[in-house]
Amino acid sequence: MFCSRSLWSKKETMQKPECHGDAQLRNRVTGNCDQRTSSSTQIKHGTMVQRSKSSSSTSSPESARKVHPRPSDKLNPKTINPFGEQSRAPSAFAAIYSKGGIPCRLVHGSVKHRLQWDCPPENLPFDPLLITLAEGLRETKHPYTFVSKEGFRELLLVHGAPEKAVPLLPRLVPVLKAALVHSDDEVFERGLNALVQLSVVVGPSLNDHLKHLLTSLSKRLRDRRFKEPVTNALQKLELHGGSGSLLIIKSKIPTYCSICC
Repeated sequence: MFCSRSLWSKKETMQKPECHGDAQLRNRVTGNCDQRTSSSTQIKHGTMVQRSKSSSSTSSPESARKVHPRPSDKLNPKTINPFGEQSRAPSAFAAIYSKGGIPCRLVHGSVKHRLQWDCPPENLPFDPLLITLAEGLRETKHPYTFVSKEGFRELLLVHGAPEKAVPLLPRLVPVLKAALVHSDDEVFERGLNALVQLSVVVGPSLNDHLKHLLTSLSKRLRDRRFKEPVTNALQKLELHGGSGSLLIIKSKIPTYCSICC
């Protein structure tokens, strides 16, 4: 009797550690399952948040405007916003124009824009107005692009323009050169047109400054897109500059063919 009780107590003591180990194993398995469940829940929650953010961003009015641009964006794609915050300080021409330093204003028409001068342009001094308008040729925002381009052209059309423009050539040519070397294609085209307009007015007086402008024209001449307009401009420079201009052009651009050929 005593032996059977001792054997039974030994079996109980041997089974107790096994039950304790089973409990620990169950706790570990349960903990791992809980961790996996919580992590999967977090992943699902994060995915739902990302989807909601992406859906809200795509459904916003700004994104809709980007996908479907307004028709007015094609008319003036680079129009300046006077009420928006500018990322950089305004240029010298923009600052002068905003303060009323340019004696003209832009009149919007149904077909095309035009300038309205505060007084007849022939009564205005070219110094420094013509140089200021030439500096505005490097602008890339509306209305500065139109005001500078049209103002420069109209000012050179007034009576007595040659006498007023020739003394300004030493200061005017570097400004035109800055437009011709600009990386923006539209700025280059405005500078090229302004150079031709100036040559019509001042004639051979431009020859002494022509060599400073031909390097940039030679580089653009290699571009297939600008080969024709640059060639036409060189021909007009030769036409208004005379035989002296041909020698200067050939010295910088040997491949140029004279209009006399």
